[in-house]
Amino acid sequence: MNDPVLLVIAHGSRDPRHAATVQALVRGAGALRAGLRVETAFLDFNLPSVPGVLDRLAADGVREVVALPLLLTRAFHAKADIPAVLRQAPAGLRVRQAEVLGPSPLLIAAVERRLYEAGLTPGDKGSTGVVLASAGSTDPEAIAVIAETARELRRTGWCSVRPAFASASLPRTEEAVRALRADPGVRRVAVAPYVIAPGRLPDRIAAGAAGAEVLADVLGPSPELARLLLERYATAAADRLTAAAG
Repeated sequence: MNDPVLLVIAHGSRDPRHAATVQALVRGAGALRAGLRVETAFLDFNLPSVPGVLDRLAADGVREVVALPLLLTRAFHAKADIPAVLRQAPAGLRVRQAEVLGPSPLLIAAVERRLYEAGLTPGDKGSTGVVLASAGSTDPEAIAVIAETARELRRTGWCSVRPAFASASLPRTEEAVRALRADPGVRRVAVAPYVIAPGRLPDRIAAGAAGAEVLADVLGPSPELARLLLERYATAAADRLTAAAG
């Protein structure tokens, strides 16, 4: 049986850095799995669109697809937008939606990689407070996942970790920075954007980090994210085989 095609579905952005970063991440994942066909599609703003890629795959004779939402939490896009567009797949094309990326220890590792690249060292953990700044959501499940991710990051040894949000939820990045600055145990403050690609909301996070000593980069095409894409793909592909056998 041929392996299903991996279709990575990103939200999309008017900011050209977004699509470029997504494509770089997907190329990194494809390089880790020789022979696997990997495609990228966007829900909005960028091309190719999800329906356009699904139509092309069907025309190429593809019969099975694993659709992977390029999302860190399971919020509206994963629960509504993506399932709705996947239901429009051409007849004969079987599509299984994989789980979103978070939570995962690989995401914690990617955050730490970016903090170290920004100039911190493992020896700085005990005196550094970190703001884990995400895009934000009105979905309680998504907010709870961000809070738990902050707790998991704290357990790796950082002095303090506070979640923050660029939109929809509170606190904002600048508020979390001020709170850490007031903590007598924190000697320096770092902001770690918990977002995959650049864009309007990551820029808002960066603006809110003005009071911090360290601003890390977005997660982007990190090796940890590339591995995580393939992990989510493998789980969904295995589930499909189990379902077929049953």
